Amino acid sequence: MVSIFKDNKHILRGILAVCMVVVGLLHFAQPEPFIRIVPGFLPALAGLVYISGAIEILLGFGLLVPPLQTISAWGLVALFIAVFPANLNMAINHIQIAGIPDTWWFQTIRLPFQAVLIAWAYWYTRPEKPQISRLL
Repeated sequence: MVSIFKDNKHILRGILAVCMVVVGLLHFAQPEPFIRIVPGFLPALAGLVYISGAIEILLGFGLLVPPLQTISAWGLVALFIAVFPANLNMAINHIQIAGIPDTWWFQTIRLPFQAVLIAWAYWYTRPEKPQISRLL
């Protein structure tokens, strides 16, 4: 099973990159759901949503640029940790967002999924070692 992921590491990097760019663009196209889940004690909620969206887009593209891959992966790790309070706020306060189930079981699955995202980004924090072909 691990081999399947390892063999497809480049494909999975692309999937993560595309997901980050799409979600980042959604911060601009439909900011309201994101603004609603940002904890109210933070300042400039809309500004934080736009900033995080821009960062997601930049880091997503950065994952695809070899000299930027490692720093972009570390940036995603930090970003996933930084936005966790918004996900927690959504779960604790049962903030309903159209298209996202507001049930205890979904929130139970959704919150730990943040750890999966962190691990996924962390996987790319180490530069790839070049494969040396065996000469026969």
